[in-house]
Amino acid sequence: MVRIRAFENAAEAASQGGVSAYGKAADGTAQVRGPLHLSTGQEAVPAGVCAHLRADDYLTSTHRGHGHTLAKGADLSRMMAELFGKATGFNGGKGGSMHIADFTVGMLGANGVVAAGLPIAVGAAHAQKLQQRDAITVCFFGDGAINRGPFLESLNWAQVYGLPVLFVCEDNRWSATTASGPMTAGEGASARARSLAIPSVQVDGNDVLAVHAAAAKLVSEVRAGSGPRLLHAITYRVKGHVSVDPAAYRNPEELQAALKTDPIARARQAYAALPGADMTRLDAIEREAADEVQAALAAAAAAPWPDAAAAYTDIQTTGAGQWV
Repeated sequence: MVRIRAFENAAEAASQGGVSAYGKAADGTAQVRGPLHLSTGQEAVPAGVCAHLRADDYLTSTHRGHGHTLAKGADLSRMMAELFGKATGFNGGKGGSMHIADFTVGMLGANGVVAAGLPIAVGAAHAQKLQQRDAITVCFFGDGAINRGPFLESLNWAQVYGLPVLFVCEDNRWSATTASGPMTAGEGASARARSLAIPSVQVDGNDVLAVHAAAAKLVSEVRAGSGPRLLHAITYRVKGHVSVDPAAYRNPEELQAALKTDPIARARQAYAALPGADMTRLDAIEREAADEVQAALAAAAAAPWPDAAAAYTDIQTTGAGQWV
């Protein structure tokens, strides 16, 4: 969780061109290229879920996917380089924040289209079933996705074919600049899953121990061949929709109440209550994360830009020749 938080804080500063020593380019512009959607305050969900995954398990993410990517085991330095648009990034600097992928750890990709990761995850899980593997697919999506067609289509397909997929609704209660509650009929993601006979569990998404325990049971059931499951994790988006969004549309009292449930602070408190707790261990973990992120910032700032010819690689042709 602290690695994710440290990464998000540094990336936010670099996207705004301030605070970090590596925040500004030589011409004074921000170092991070393109939109940046932060997962600050939501760290307990990916940490609690991905603790149960193996390298050969698949994962699909969202436009707010830095935490998912790191929790799945992707390299932090390469991810920072991708945000900087550098050649050493996961996508050679051409994908940016919303298209990060690392197939070596089963991270099939973030996605800039709301709900688009759901059918990708279902396709991956169907492949796993056809190959008779015991690996599973985990699909992270936000509460805004449940009001789009791919949500129903994907859950229906997964249930009809009994696919090894765990759907994780990261319910941060905001869809861009609109509160999702008033826009969602019924009781939300878990109720809709149950309507398709998919067992679902709702959990406090800011309590990493609760997420970890719920995910352990669901992952075990999916891996055993029991079909799809859904985890509905209630959390909160403490930042704006993007890193330069002040979120002035939000009630300040709502934000202050949410900040009191910070998952990292709650985890520290839970640890401190244990017999023989050594808080210096937690301090060391946080320092290690901060040092790792600072090294990644320095490496990203020094990394080369992609070669111009790279613009013509990793693209799809229709065969008609109009892109030549």
